[in-house]
Amino acid sequence: MRKNLLLLTLLATGMLFTSCVSKRELENCQSENRSLTSSYQDVKEQLAASNTRVQSLEEQLEQTKKAYAQLQKSLDKSLINANQNNVSIEKLVDQINESNQYIRHLVEVKSKSDSLNMVLTNNLTRSLSKEELKEVDVQVLKGVVYISLADNMLFKKADYVINERAEETLSKIAKIIMDYKDYDVLVEGNTDDVPISKTNIRNNWDLSCLRASSVVQYLQNNYGVDPKRLTAGGRGEYNPIATNDTEVGKQRNRRTQIIITPKLDQFMELIEQAPDNE
Repeated sequence: MRKNLLLLTLLATGMLFTSCVSKRELENCQSENRSLTSSYQDVKEQLAASNTRVQSLEEQLEQTKKAYAQLQKSLDKSLINANQNNVSIEKLVDQINESNQYIRHLVEVKSKSDSLNMVLTNNLTRSLSKEELKEVDVQVLKGVVYISLADNMLFKKADYVINERAEETLSKIAKIIMDYKDYDVLVEGNTDDVPISKTNIRNNWDLSCLRASSVVQYLQNNYGVDPKRLTAGGRGEYNPIATNDTEVGKQRNRRTQIIITPKLDQFMELIEQAPDNE
């Protein structure tokens, strides 16, 4: 009898110990999984920022190559003129120096613009949550910042009234816009090619324009963005970024883009500073 009782006690103790060990191992695995998931998201965000920087540097290199080609063309033309018109070597050197100075100025301005755009993009990306980043795409292309928002994030289907879900995201975008007062903002509506059938909206042109106007007025009325910096435009179904033959493609085409660019007068001032080689 005692032997049987002792055997049962040992068996129960072993089962309890095995259960504790298994539970502890499960908790350890869950903790490690959470840590790996967080690390993966951090690496993903760092990779996106690095890709944006690489793209900006590639564009800068391409612009520098074009400027060098233009300088070479100008130099060849100056040499021909010098031979034909007996222009002095000193004047030719002055022209080349002026051209070099202008190119350095262009590179300096572009580098400054690229740096500002990179800071702007990084600040916006860091301010958005992981859930928001699934529906917001931020890119820098040729010195312009593009913020693309999915239509279902801002509006109900076939409607142009901004929903409550969009308030938090638009508030973060508005803060970035307010921080960079030397930039103009174009809000551009885009749709898929499915005809709309509502009595107060004639077609996709109307819908895209109304949606862009809603975002512009929302930024002005709710966050105090200067309306002189804002422009609303609609492109209807005529600016697709994917095929409309699939539902995924249509979903990508239904978007609102907030495009942030340096002000036009800054470019005009730069043009006026060009050296006169005539």
